[in-house]
Order: sequence, then C-alpha cells, then structure tokens
Amino acid sequence: MYDVIITGGGPAGLTAALYCGRAGLSTLVLEGGAFGGQMTLSSEIENYPAFPEGVSGEELSALMRTQAERFGAELKREKAKTIDLAAKTVLTRKGEYAAKNIILAMGAAPRPLDVPGESEYRGAGVSYCAVCDGGFFKNKTVAVIGGGDTAVHDCEYLSRICEKVYLIHRRDRLRGGEGAMRRVKLPNVIPLWNTKVAEFTGENGVLTGLRLESGETVTVSAAFVAVGTIPNTALLEGQLELENGCVPTNERMETSIPGVYAVGDLRVKELRQIVTAAADGAVAASAITGV
Repeated sequence: MYDVIITGGGPAGLTAALYCGRAGLSTLVLEGGAFGGQMTLSSEIENYPAFPEGVSGEELSALMRTQAERFGAELKREKAKTIDLAAKTVLTRKGEYAAKNIILAMGAAPRPLDVPGESEYRGAGVSYCAVCDGGFFKNKTVAVIGGGDTAVHDCEYLSRICEKVYLIHRRDRLRGGEGAMRRVKLPNVIPLWNTKVAEFTGENGVLTGLRLESGETVTVSAAFVAVGTIPNTALLEGQLELENGCVPTNERMETSIPGVYAVGDLRVKELRQIVTAAADGAVAASAITGV
C-alpha cells in the first residue's frame, strides 16, 4: 500500500509527487498518456517562472518528471480503468493499487470544433489558450472562436496585444448577455455573428486562415478555440458531486471524501494555467503531509 496515489502526470500531479516524495511518503503516479499532459503540446511556454527565454512543453515536462523521481516518486505509464474513492484503490490493465490518500489529477481536455485542419494546425496557429500563446502573435490578426466567458476574456486580452481580433460565434449574441456584449465592443475586435468555421487552412504547416460555412475566408495568423473544456472526470461519476463536470474542493484541495484530493484542471477553479496547476499540487501534498 502506498501513502499516496496520484492519478495523472501533468504539472499538478508531478508537483504533488515532488512534494509528497520530498516529505518521505511512498508515492505512485499513474499516467495513461504522456507525462506532462497538455503541457507537452506547447512548442514554447513563456509564462512559467524561471524561464526568461521560454521553454518547450516537452522540456518542462521532462524536468518536472526528473525532479519528482529524484525525491523518490514512482511513475508508471498506466491508465486508470476504475477508481474506487471509498476504498482508495485504482485499477489499471496491469494491476490494482491501494493507498491511504488519492490525489486526482487527470486534468481536462480542450473541447475541439472537430472541423478539417484543426488537428493539423494545432500548435501551429490553432490554440486553445490565449493567455498561453497569445504573446506569439503580437501585432498580428487573430481569431477567437466561441461565445462564452472564456471567449470574452480571450478577446479582451488579445485586443491589447494584437492588431485585429475576429470574434466568431455561431449565434447572434454572447452567452453572457449585455454585459459580455459591452466587453467586446473594442476598436480592434470585429464580431462575426451567426458564423461557423468550416475549415482551418494554411501553408507550409502553419495556419494562415479560416474558411467559414458561408464560403467566406478570413486571413489570420492564429485562431483561439474557446468552446469549453472536457474535464476527465468520467471515472468519478456517482462517487463525487460534480459542478459542470469539475470537482469542487476547498482551499486545501480536499474533496467531500476524506483522504481524496483534486488538483489542476479537473477541479472547479478560475484560472487554468501550468503555474496554478503546480500550486494546486503543492497545496494538496502539504495538506497530506501537514507541512
């Protein structure tokens, strides 16, 4: 039996593993995909502290993994098939693992548009995080696709650094009502209402534009898809009460089940960034260790 099992090896899970291992707890991290999670999809990360020249997602992931293993955390590339929170056990294809504490760190995935060209240009102009990648497109023309709070926030942020921002939404108004509509009435934000993207287009492996369902084309250097995320909480349904698919916690990352913690993008929170995910992991580990 382990002291701690961490289900997910993104920045939240790896930071929790570092803190738990450093505190002398036997710690197991289970990750079904790439260690680093969504972070590995970023060719360059400019807003993580201590890297003034930026760092690639793969490099930062490798550094976090090495540091966690240095302090004794055991990392296994195994995907959880079932998680029993009451018994604190995790079943994978290779076996069953038990622990005194479980830290849920499965993250969330951006909700894609599922149109041609999206996957081809992902990371080469197609992005799901304006705060993460907007800085690469200063003084250029970009698009935000969506109509919720995230799309509004992205428009406001990008309008300060980009020459022009197209706001593309399938309806004639934003979900936030008049307040949201006022927030995007900015000189360089151009709304395209009742519009859908039919295809992402590009040249030489880089996004250059969007083809709309109307047949019109829009030339952009980047497109930020803001149509929501999908929390990876399917294995938790019926065990924890969820809010819009996310796990509610207190400030110590504790869930409603003693000994079960949730960190990173799968929990209810305002800002989903690498630095906040790492902070969640540190807080959860500190709650367990009492340090």
